[in-house]
Amino acid sequence: MTTEPEHSLEIERKYDVDEDTPLPDWAALPGIASVDAPEVRELDARYLDTSDGALGRARVALRRRVGGPDEGWHIKRVTPAGKAESRWPLDEADAGTEPVPPAEIVAALAEVAAPPFTVLARIRNSRTAYALRDGGGGLVAEFVDDRVTATDERAGRESSWREWELELGPAAPADERSRDDLFARADDLVRAAGGRVAASGSKLGRALGL
Repeated sequence: MTTEPEHSLEIERKYDVDEDTPLPDWAALPGIASVDAPEVRELDARYLDTSDGALGRARVALRRRVGGPDEGWHIKRVTPAGKAESRWPLDEADAGTEPVPPAEIVAALAEVAAPPFTVLARIRNSRTAYALRDGGGGLVAEFVDDRVTATDERAGRESSWREWELELGPAAPADERSRDDLFARADDLVRAAGGRVAASGSKLGRALGL
């Protein structure tokens, strides 16, 4: 693998919902002029850590995800502004094998952990994604409806649930106050549909019972 990673900052809100919770009308969210047709994605991710949980203690997540537009190796770091993510594309031969972090990944994690890395959890997700756009077609946010099956590989425990995520896009408000207002209005729409702000901050945390 020689490709330079892509970097992004995820600013999102997660919601817990029941199996039969109806979708909100996102066209009612201020600034949203249209909602694209749903896009179905089948995602399969394996999360890795050291035997003593060095990445978890540093609030860093390492995963290899197969499927979807962001398929690849991901490193996520929790920051005050959001989740800072670096992504490397998969080598063709890597996608179907047991995940072994390539040298670039090991080097990027050198300050917080050293190999060997082993699989901590597997998270499979049937995702339906919707692009929420402004009047000029800009992506204000992406809403995803996730149906998750997770396996805690070390404890041998499986769990499943449904959750929603609303992640801001390039056309989202630039200032923090306006972003907070957008999320507050989104919270209202979710509560009206029967959902609630998520109790867990990540799928990995929920899979591990954290």
